[in-house]
Amino acid sequence: MLLASAGVAACTRQKAIGFPGFCFVANQESRSVAVVDLNRFRLRKQISLDAAPAAVVEHSSRKTVYVLAPDAGTVYEIDARTHAVTRRARAGNQAAAMQWSFAKDALWVLYRDPPSLVELPLDSFRPNRRIRLASPGLTFDVSRDNQAAVVCPQDASIVLASLSRGSIERTIAGRGVPSLVRYRWDGQHVLVGSATDHSVAIFDVPTGKVMVRLPLPLEPRNFCVSADDGQLFVSGDGMDAVAIIFPSTTEVEQTILAGHAPGAMAVTKGVPQPPPYLLVTNPDSDKVTVINIDTRELVAVVQVGRGPRFIRMTPDDQYALVLNRESGDLAMIRTAALTTPDGYTRRSRQAPLFTMIPVGEMPVSAAVVGFP
Repeated sequence: MLLASAGVAACTRQKAIGFPGFCFVANQESRSVAVVDLNRFRLRKQISLDAAPAAVVEHSSRKTVYVLAPDAGTVYEIDARTHAVTRRARAGNQAAAMQWSFAKDALWVLYRDPPSLVELPLDSFRPNRRIRLASPGLTFDVSRDNQAAVVCPQDASIVLASLSRGSIERTIAGRGVPSLVRYRWDGQHVLVGSATDHSVAIFDVPTGKVMVRLPLPLEPRNFCVSADDGQLFVSGDGMDAVAIIFPSTTEVEQTILAGHAPGAMAVTKGVPQPPPYLLVTNPDSDKVTVINIDTRELVAVVQVGRGPRFIRMTPDDQYALVLNRESGDLAMIRTAALTTPDGYTRRSRQAPLFTMIPVGEMPVSAAVVGFP
C-alpha cells in the first residue's frame, strides 16, 4: 500500500501556485487598465483613463508600466505598486506604437501626426529628441545598437534611424508594401514582412541592400522570435499554418499547421524544463494551439474565450496569458498542464484551461510586473 501511494503521488501533478506579481491589461473600449493579481488569480482594480489604450509595456526594475493611447497621442505611467497613474506625456496628435531604447532608459513613441519618432526619457518623462519622418509610420523595432527600423507603408519604405544620435541614417525602398519589421539578434539584418507581396525580405543594415526575398504561402501579419533568437515564426491570412524562418541562414525552414487562422504568438524558453513551446492564438475558433518547437509536433489545443488576439507568458513561463477581445476576459493556461504528469504528450491533445478572469471591454494588450 505504501508503494502504491508513492506511485500515485509521483504521477500526480503538483498543485498550481501563482506568479508573484500583477498583469496590467489595456481595455480599449472601456478606456481602462485592469490590474490582475496573478498570485491570487483575481481582478484587483480597474484604472480609468481619459483615452482608449492600445498597448502596454513594463519596466521591471522600476516597477512601472507604460500605456499608449494612440488617438490621444498620450503615454501614461502607472506605478505597479500603488496601481495609480503617476505621470503622462504627449508629443503629438496621434501615435502608432512605442518601444524601449536598448538601455531601457527611454521610451520612443512613433507618431503619425506629425510623422516622427519622439524620445521620452524616463527621468524627466518629457518629450526630448524628435526624429522627423517623411510619411507616417505604422510600427517599428529597435536593435541592440539602438537603431530603429520604421515601417512606412505610404511610400513603401523602411526608415533606419539612430536613436543615439537622433537622426535618420538610411531609407530603404521595398518592393511590396511593408507591414512588419524585426531586427535579427545581432542588429546586422532587418526582416521586413509584406502582406501585399506575401513575403519576408531580409536587408543588410550597413548597406541597406536586400539579401534575399523569401516568398511565403501566407500574408505575414504576426512575427514571433524563439527564446534563443534563432527562429522567426510568421503567421497571417491565407493559410492555417505558421512559417518558420531561420534568420541566420536566411531561409524558410518549413511551414507547419497551427490551427485555424493562426494569429498572435508567444514562446516559452524551455529552461529549466524542456521542451520550448510555440503558442498560437486561433481567434476564429476561440482556441490556442501549442506546438513543440524542437520536434514541430502538435502538443495541445486549449479552448479559451471568444476572440483570442493577444498572448504573452509570465516571466517564469508557468502561465500563458491570453486576452480574449470579444468576451472581455483573461484566460490563463498552465504550461505544466500541456503534457501528462509524466511529461508525455497528451493522447487527446485537449489540454485544460486553468482559469478565466473578466478584465473589461476589448482587452488588446498586457504587461506583467513581478515582485520578489
